[in-house]
Amino acid sequence: MIQLYDTTLRDGAQGEGIAFSVEDKLRIAQKLDELGIHYLEGGWPGSNPKDDEFFRRAKKLNLQHARLAAFGSTRRKGTPPEQDKILQKLIAAETPVITIFGKSWELHVREALGASLEENLELIADSIQFLKRYVSEVIFDAEHFFDGYKTSSEYALEVLKIAAQAGAGTLVLCDTNGGSLPSEVEQIVKVVTAQVVTPIGIHCHNDSELAVANSLAAVSAGAGQIHGTINGIGERCGNANLTSIIPNLVLKLHDDCLTQAQLQQLREVSRFVDELANRDPVKSQPYVGASAFAHKGGIHVSAVRKNQRTYEHIDPTLVGNRQRILVSDQAGQSSIVQKAQQFGLKIDSKDPAIRKIVDQLKELERQGYQFEGAEASFEILMKKALKQHRPFFKLIDFQVIDQARGKLSSEATLHISVDGKKERVKVKGDGPVNALDKALRRALERFYPELKQVQLVDYKVRVLPASQGTASLVRVLIESRDKKESWGTVGVSENIVKASWLALVDSLEYKFLK
Repeated sequence: MIQLYDTTLRDGAQGEGIAFSVEDKLRIAQKLDELGIHYLEGGWPGSNPKDDEFFRRAKKLNLQHARLAAFGSTRRKGTPPEQDKILQKLIAAETPVITIFGKSWELHVREALGASLEENLELIADSIQFLKRYVSEVIFDAEHFFDGYKTSSEYALEVLKIAAQAGAGTLVLCDTNGGSLPSEVEQIVKVVTAQVVTPIGIHCHNDSELAVANSLAAVSAGAGQIHGTINGIGERCGNANLTSIIPNLVLKLHDDCLTQAQLQQLREVSRFVDELANRDPVKSQPYVGASAFAHKGGIHVSAVRKNQRTYEHIDPTLVGNRQRILVSDQAGQSSIVQKAQQFGLKIDSKDPAIRKIVDQLKELERQGYQFEGAEASFEILMKKALKQHRPFFKLIDFQVIDQARGKLSSEATLHISVDGKKERVKVKGDGPVNALDKALRRALERFYPELKQVQLVDYKVRVLPASQGTASLVRVLIESRDKKESWGTVGVSENIVKASWLALVDSLEYKFLK
């Protein structure tokens, strides 16, 4: 079984734009433990107050699967282990595992560390031996190992042997600069495993877009522990992505590092970490991304309806994902039938309305509509074509006025009819779209009080043929949410208020439909 070592909370937190709070780190640690991760690297004790607080509070975590690790470096040159503040802080963290890194590249020993090659070996040996008095497991990260091996394989191997003799339980080969190729990694790991009895791990960075490939190459050569982060976050281009590595191990290499039930939590964990990191999930991310099992072309859709294996390398439910059929001007009749089934609409595959929907879809996308992020609008479009839709209100007229009298103000006047009953409202707002949104809600809530549950959570405007300047068409995408779900709607017009109105109406009508 391959051991999974997660460093999201330490190496991942060093990524640009990532700033986990202590509470975030504790919640992520609990989530990763539930996933079944074997080692959790919590941070570097003593490097900042946040990590110190994390380790204090982490003692109360009820971890069921993971062993918590504190990370640091070897002792400083010229300082005995007993007096070294870095080692003392590692011990004070009171974790069952301590991971330290040391230099294995002659360039770094001489220029970064300013030590002789022999001094560097002493730093490594002294530090591991000292820490072993306090913890049962010390993991040694051989920093820049692959670059060091290419420069001087003899010295790089000597570093590993010294660390093993000092008591390190696992020797982790680090591709710290992320510049190695899978063929190089596999060849070098084979040499290492033939000469060193101590278990070998792999820690790769993604500067060449090869961190996942390099990690798997190391496994095929004998490595038994993989270091990585959720969603591949980390310094520079990031770390090896565990959300890709784990399913490759379980589903492709048939390793039992996680159970099937744990693997099904993978997408949820991926989204959880992105949410706490305040990042938009990468749609195209393998296995867990929203587009990982999304099909757009008509031929693809027709094939996956017959057998999902035709265009899907795994069953998406194995990793907690799902198949998605996208609607676009590339859609064929198979796409429409499949989409109708997803929406729960009764439709015959020979119904002439299908052809009508396909033609209408292509015409709307020619005008600038885009339904991939606005499936609620497409569901309404389909119901209208299938004569399964009824309007919940009728617009009589609306007027939006912007005035600049010292302070810019907006006011919307709306006149609608619901089942023959007319309603007229006048509302001020922060801009014309906000005023119109508030007016529409106020007018309808008397008839449909459940609209109070609906929140507008995102509003995007895109100018389409920009060469026409301010006369260009604009596409408005709106994301709305209630207590149960979220949905997207779209509107297109050369008038931004009208485009917004179209998307707003679809958003509320979708709520009515549900």
